[in-house]
Amino acid sequence: MKPKPGTAAIQTALLDAVAEHSKDLAVVVASRFGISRPAVLRHVKNLIEGGFLTATGTTRKVYRLGPNRERVRTYPLQGLDEWLIWSRDFAFLVAHLPPNVMDIAHTGFTEMLNNAVDHSGGRQVMVGLRLTGQRLEMTFSDDGEGIFRRITRLLNLADERLALLELSKGKLTTDPANHTGEGIFFTSRMFDQFMIRSLGLGYTHRVDSKFDWLHEDQTPETGSRVYMSIDTNSTRTAKAIYEDYNAGPGEFNFNKTVVPLRLARFGNENLVSRSQAKRVSSRFEKFRVVVLDFEGVPAIGQGFADELFRVFALAHPEVELVPVHCSTDVQQMIVRVTAPG
Repeated sequence: MKPKPGTAAIQTALLDAVAEHSKDLAVVVASRFGISRPAVLRHVKNLIEGGFLTATGTTRKVYRLGPNRERVRTYPLQGLDEWLIWSRDFAFLVAHLPPNVMDIAHTGFTEMLNNAVDHSGGRQVMVGLRLTGQRLEMTFSDDGEGIFRRITRLLNLADERLALLELSKGKLTTDPANHTGEGIFFTSRMFDQFMIRSLGLGYTHRVDSKFDWLHEDQTPETGSRVYMSIDTNSTRTAKAIYEDYNAGPGEFNFNKTVVPLRLARFGNENLVSRSQAKRVSSRFEKFRVVVLDFEGVPAIGQGFADELFRVFALAHPEVELVPVHCSTDVQQMIVRVTAPG
């Protein structure tokens, strides 16, 4: 005896089959699950009410996808082609969106799926896309090692929380021969909200917030989960995001970054030591301009300031350090360590 299919399985089957079986949708899905046509039609009715399906005709109805869209798929990671998955299984769901939003969706989807393929070390990934009203959401969940744990291990970091700080800088990759380390950074800036959760740690970037957020919890998880969303009426473009991180007019390299210093603080600790400054300035030499965002950092110690604004600056005169959102205490400490004599 077949187990009774759940609501999610039946509704997923309906949404998957509607493109090829618009005229016999309920019959096909009922046959697939071995259940009655009236039982399937109850799910069809719910999907129509939710905006995920539309129906035309009276005696013989024709069904099509509605304005709301949803699809969830699980794929084996071995040999997975992110472009093929996007173009075959997901692109048609959002093809009616404005070109700039479609471009961002395409970029983010393929970047995050490729990241799971090349770096997770897992066996499978679950991919989800949901479009409701004016909100497009995408999720990627793999069963791999966990992104923060992998970065910590391969870069020999002292604490997994430092992996979040490194991600926020950009140009971070554990496979430099095959990747530039720009995918997660730029994707996080293209969407209204971008979040990674893995093994009790979370990183969030929101376009409407001054902060990049570090989350800590005890939720048992495996692998990594990425969530990103964007308003379908957004006027943001991928091109403009890339240009935001050029150091100057006429430059077309990713040579500018913004580093949220609050991610270098664990709990309520202050930024006081030279070792903290060395961790912060790691890989700064890959950029020409580094904007240091002190929002949420009330004060810094003399050792931290001296190591960053004098020692590092003297050793790397080609890197311009630009402190912003400094409190009075932070400003005074920077002046103190950089004053001549």
